[in-house]
Amino acid sequence: MPHMHDAPIQDLARMPKVELHRHLGGSLRISSLLELVDGGEVVLEGGGEGLLERIQVCADDPKTPETFLKKFVVLRAFMHSPELIRRLTREVVEDAAAENVRYLELHFTPFSFAQPYGFRLRDVFEWVTESVAETAMANDIRVSLIASINRRESVEDAEAVVQLACDHLEKGIVGLGLSGDERAYPADSFLPLFKIARQAGLGITVHAGEWMDSQSVRYALEAIEADRIGHGIHVLDDPDLVAMARERRVVFEVCPTSNIHTGVVASMHEHPLAQMIASGLLVTINSDDPSVLDIRLTDEYLRVVRDLDISMETIKGTILTAIQAAFLPAREKEALETDFIHRLFQRNSRG
Repeated sequence: MPHMHDAPIQDLARMPKVELHRHLGGSLRISSLLELVDGGEVVLEGGGEGLLERIQVCADDPKTPETFLKKFVVLRAFMHSPELIRRLTREVVEDAAAENVRYLELHFTPFSFAQPYGFRLRDVFEWVTESVAETAMANDIRVSLIASINRRESVEDAEAVVQLACDHLEKGIVGLGLSGDERAYPADSFLPLFKIARQAGLGITVHAGEWMDSQSVRYALEAIEADRIGHGIHVLDDPDLVAMARERRVVFEVCPTSNIHTGVVASMHEHPLAQMIASGLLVTINSDDPSVLDIRLTDEYLRVVRDLDISMETIKGTILTAIQAAFLPAREKEALETDFIHRLFQRNSRG
């Protein structure tokens, strides 16, 4: 890495961070996965040869959503016991704390953990929420959970997830998400479930405008009434939609490196993040799936500073935006914001 970027990466590494869009299943500690396969605790179809290439995007991989999603098929094989779900969840939280993430909203898809091995959904919720709570307390990090529905799930399965998410409001669940392939699976059948979740007090975030055009974002805002949009970069295709998003103060959870590896954007230099900011949209910067993408949130910050000429002050502004958009009670957000303002700008305040 060029010497001119040494100072920024040091500053970015030390910077307290907030992340609203990180998936549990895409953040598993790589060293642990290799250890589990080498030790025979996890046996993969086809064996363990070439494991790294099967769970991480590689330079010569086709940059398509399909290639990206295949990595998760392999990763799900590591969640075959309650002990592994607890352990790997613990490590995800530890790794976030290690890079100075102070507040994290971690997305997880309960059905994808439960269905392959016949676990009860309620048990999956308990294993994940308990592991997160214990690890967060031990590592000085605040972690909230977003229970996610995959678009390919049945309405009945999604309804069970929503009910359990509502039941776990006091155990760290703060939101309901919708993920999966927006091109292949429309969300119409899930609309009543989002209404139930909203009435229960859960925030709503929807993956949209990532692999489809701006109409996907419009649907998420008008039909689902999402509070936040995951990715959402195609919002820029529709000036009227940009104006609506500005007026409603919709927050976009932007994941630049992920967008490149799924072929949505050709290169970091061409990523529309800077244009979204210039358009007055509220954006946050996120890692999406750190282990699959072989990045950290710090790396994501560095790339947008280096390749998009986004200033350190703007990065700090996106962190404060993330706090304001967090699915937390107003009083807790105010306390978090006060703490971050002190931490982010204390050097300036000392002159």
